Amino acid sequence: MNDVLHKLPAFLGNHLALAALFVLILLGLIVTEVMLKLRKYKTLTPAGLTLLINREQPLLIDLSARADYEKAHLPGVRHVLPSQFDPEHKDLAKAKELPVVLIDRDGRGLDKPAQRLIKAGFSRVYVLEGGTLAWQQAQLPVAKGGK
Repeated sequence: MNDVLHKLPAFLGNHLALAALFVLILLGLIVTEVMLKLRKYKTLTPAGLTLLINREQPLLIDLSARADYEKAHLPGVRHVLPSQFDPEHKDLAKAKELPVVLIDRDGRGLDKPAQRLIKAGFSRVYVLEGGTLAWQQAQLPVAKGGK
């Protein structure tokens, strides 16, 4: 170990670009982890969502495109087109104390809608990690077609 520490300055001097790239990647990982810890909503796995559904009655909102929603969606979910999503809507405002779970096809486009819900005063906001695809991969039931 002592030998490695003596050779480290020479290695870093000879491989400056590699060392700089390592530092950038490390900083990127740290910033990403800090941002994940500071966000005000939580992510749920399909198993975690199942527990939440069994223990409470969360409001499930699917923000998938219409075609994706018709192919497969969770039973009991309310479909809202992303362009029509409004946390201030009177029907949605009644559910501020309920857990609200946002879902889409793959779970990637839900950061902004979740932040909008939090800004509108919703205290328990969740996002289904992996979306409907993760739900299907866990072999949980899905519905097809329109409402």
